[in-house]
Amino acid sequence: MATRKYIARGRVQGVGFRYFATRIAEAFDITGWVRNIPGGDVEIVASGRTENLDAFREQVGIGPGGARVDRVIVEELAEERFERFEVR
Repeated sequence: MATRKYIARGRVQGVGFRYFATRIAEAFDITGWVRNIPGGDVEIVASGRTENLDAFREQVGIGPGGARVDRVIVEELAEERFERFEVR
């Protein structure tokens, strides 16, 4: 198990990105949270198996229709446990 923080940059607010991330996280058995942050980025903290987090990152880099993901910054965090994946 691992925990990572992702910052998605580009046109990622107002396009359903948080709900897209929630659906993808559930599909890959990932827990954590997602939220919009000032400046127009989306922040995600995700915990799960390393290979699932890698696949999740790939999908975050694509984003939902209407989004334009210019960059995803990834940071390894100390392992955290969450009950589920939620929008904050």
